Amino acid sequence: MKLSVFHTPEEVPDDATPDCAIAIDVLRATSTMAAALDAGAEAIQVFSDINELMHVSEHWPADKRLRAGERGGARVDGCDLGNSPLDHSPAHSAGRRLFMSTTNGTRCLQRIQHAPMVITAALTTRQAVVTFLERQRPHTVWLVGSGWEGSYSLEDTVCAGAILHGMMAATQANCKDLAGNDAAVAAVSLYLHWQDRLLELMHYANHGQRLLRLNNDTDLKYCAQVDILDIVPIQIEPGVLVQQPQQAIVNPVVSQ
Repeated sequence: MKLSVFHTPEEVPDDATPDCAIAIDVLRATSTMAAALDAGAEAIQVFSDINELMHVSEHWPADKRLRAGERGGARVDGCDLGNSPLDHSPAHSAGRRLFMSTTNGTRCLQRIQHAPMVITAALTTRQAVVTFLERQRPHTVWLVGSGWEGSYSLEDTVCAGAILHGMMAATQANCKDLAGNDAAVAAVSLYLHWQDRLLELMHYANHGQRLLRLNNDTDLKYCAQVDILDIVPIQIEPGVLVQQPQQAIVNPVVSQ
């Protein structure tokens, strides 16, 4: 298995396709997706365009949908929710489809949705993702950070490094054996330096500072937690994700 890290969707190669692509947006789209599915959401349908979200969701029963829109860290007018994992509880989200558009995370998912296996990851789901990769054994894995409007994000890279580090522990392989590119080695190094101070790292990150200016330190504290959810959101059709069924093997790929 070779894991490559791409800091932003713009870095993803146009002339290749991995066996498994993983979208990462720690602050906050992929953290929110996992929280919504953990709360019982029926599915998550993602859009890069907020107007398309409004149009498509209009055909869904009002009591079975939630519209989540975020731009610049704030909720979009006309949407039920913004992009906070703390918005979701069984009472609010269970049985509903989340129609979601965010500044970066949903754009990242659309960039990789052509891969035969697409999942999302966050620090909160790190171990669940490691276990998923152990079971599936894809030969090539791309860990793709969402960044911020095309620029690098510390929190997405440290999450990629956490997953790689978890795979090293699970497989007893070293970083050289697993790393598919130089960015993967750098991601592991970043994680090893900050693994006991992830919330502090969030405060250094540009988007973390943006959320702090919006008086939103609660989301930072939530998103900096590691391994608190046993959830792997997985794409079942382009742009639609559900919780991976327990013990399921989806789109198996033979390891080489």
